Amino acid sequence: MVFPREARIVEVGPRDGLQNEPLPVIPVETRIEFINRLSRTGLKNIEAGSFVSPRWIPQMEGTGDVIKGIARNPGIVYSALIPNVNGLKKAIEARVDEVAILAAASETFSMKNLNCSISESIERLKEVIEEAEKHGIPVRGSISTAVTCPYEGEVSPDRVTEVAKELFGMGCREICVCDTTGTCTPLEAKRLIEVVTHHVPIEKLAVHFHDTYGQALVNIYAVLEEGISIVESSVGGLGGCPYAEGASGNVATEDVVFMLEGLGIETGIDLANLIEAGNFITSGIGRVNESKVSRAGYNCSR
Repeated sequence: MVFPREARIVEVGPRDGLQNEPLPVIPVETRIEFINRLSRTGLKNIEAGSFVSPRWIPQMEGTGDVIKGIARNPGIVYSALIPNVNGLKKAIEARVDEVAILAAASETFSMKNLNCSISESIERLKEVIEEAEKHGIPVRGSISTAVTCPYEGEVSPDRVTEVAKELFGMGCREICVCDTTGTCTPLEAKRLIEVVTHHVPIEKLAVHFHDTYGQALVNIYAVLEEGISIVESSVGGLGGCPYAEGASGNVATEDVVFMLEGLGIETGIDLANLIEAGNFITSGIGRVNESKVSRAGYNCSR
């Protein structure tokens, strides 16, 4: 069994973690301090927010002010999710280092979440990528409902691969496959990676597993065996799954790092500082910290 020697964590707490919180507005100052704390952990990629309409996601209002207000670490890539060219313009104004775009592998989910078909969303994103290239801004592509769809059920890996191939061919530097509903199990995860890597190199592929059914860590372990070395996660397990009321959502970054360290995989992350950042934000928004490592009282001298 061979694991990668190093793994890179993409911390999505400030965006994907906070955007599902019931609080309509999370103060800009709190979000800035949250990101500043994350910046002191050794993380190399932090998704700082999204430039979407506050009418749809009020928790992300003020993302431009957040990104402009953080104490930037030159060794960190600060990114933001954007839905269209207008969002890209705002991201450029805020001086993001990278942008993320989102497509779906399910037609129904695409219509309900993006208000267009998969093919229409791909065409819109093509314009975004071309404009980003003009400004020298790298683009990451994410594919939602990569395993199951809350409306259509099981999604074929071949459908995911079609979308991944399109995004990668258009210029996305990395592709992240996302288990939106959190139903994925290890063999499904392995099969998905096996199929997608026919068209996207393994080193350009990332994973995003929700922990709705308690499978996130074992899924990550399974795809590490396949050669995956890029994992998206959120401190404190922030996020939640909007399709399963009361369920946990994103896998906690603290737990992922603890597992990776146990496997001898280097992350460059200081787990004690990471736990502090997770405790800060979960306490600040009145949320229970879902990280098992944090709740167990991690002893960094073990």
